[in-house]
Amino acid sequence: MLKTKNRKVWYIRMKAIMKVAPGPGNVELRDIPDVECKDNEVKINVKYSGICGTDLHILHDTFKNFPPVVLGHEFAGIVIETGKEVNSFNVGDRVTVLPSTAITCGTCEYCKQGQYVFCETRRGMGYGVNGSFTKNVVVREDMAYKIPDYISLEAAALAEPLACVVQALEELETPNAGDTVLLSGPGPLGLVSLSLLISRGVNVIVAGTDVDDIRLELSQKMGASKVVNVSKENLSDIVKDLTNEKGVDFAVECAGHPSSINACLQQLKNKGKLVQLGIVGSEVTLDYDLVIYKQITLQGSVAHSMSTWEKVMKLFEQNTLDLNSLITHKFPLERWKEAFEMSENKQAGKVLLYHE
Repeated sequence: MLKTKNRKVWYIRMKAIMKVAPGPGNVELRDIPDVECKDNEVKINVKYSGICGTDLHILHDTFKNFPPVVLGHEFAGIVIETGKEVNSFNVGDRVTVLPSTAITCGTCEYCKQGQYVFCETRRGMGYGVNGSFTKNVVVREDMAYKIPDYISLEAAALAEPLACVVQALEELETPNAGDTVLLSGPGPLGLVSLSLLISRGVNVIVAGTDVDDIRLELSQKMGASKVVNVSKENLSDIVKDLTNEKGVDFAVECAGHPSSINACLQQLKNKGKLVQLGIVGSEVTLDYDLVIYKQITLQGSVAHSMSTWEKVMKLFEQNTLDLNSLITHKFPLERWKEAFEMSENKQAGKVLLYHE
């Protein structure tokens, strides 16, 4: 405690998972000062924060980051303080946060269109500015979104990955009810995609490998029409059998692996569509003539936009998605290494961290 002439100031500290220096590794659990709430900000007590593939990439230093920085960007919590200029929130409000707009220029053509992800000066929470793997965070008023009381805080912590999926499968390309979709890669992003596709009345074939056994089983429980372990089963034969040898209408690639991308191209019917969500991180050799001969539509999708977040909030209001089912593990921050390892080894669905 610091004593001054007129008042006493308490220096409160909290635990945080931080990337402390450049290079592989260099992630530690540290004590940091509690955050102060500015006039245009809200202070949020983080209840749950999801481990994203990006966090694993930052651990291995294969995703651009700016240490020292607190990791984490998928989260939900409770407002515990508001700045004097804040009008939209009160203490006690349950919120999730749009983490990608922590720093943007606001004036480039992309910012003006709500396509903030392409802003050259952008830095998001968890890699460019301090993120959510801690007790409390502060964000600008416009970054926070209220969530209905009937949505769990665990599910609300998945708003950001849901936004990625909504952009890909609602805004850029949209499967129709009754379509057959091949979803390759049942990781957390794939499982969120599965939840959205099922809610839209789509038949989903989920493909994975031996390491995905737990996630394939979870996909089956969530309502996948068929799950396929491509290490043991012939995906092509199964797709032909389920589609009268036509191929799937739509493929969603979430594994980010060359063999998975090629499998998606091969299983698409003529004039089928492929949406690429998984990040490969290296060059890929494709049977690219399939794009021509089948007249395939190939669509990439990265992150989300302002319009996407409005759709996510509407989905929460409608309460038609089952996001709770794909959350399989919750760990306190102190057990972050175990949580990261479980996520990386694909021994869980979605893994959340919380502050005890």
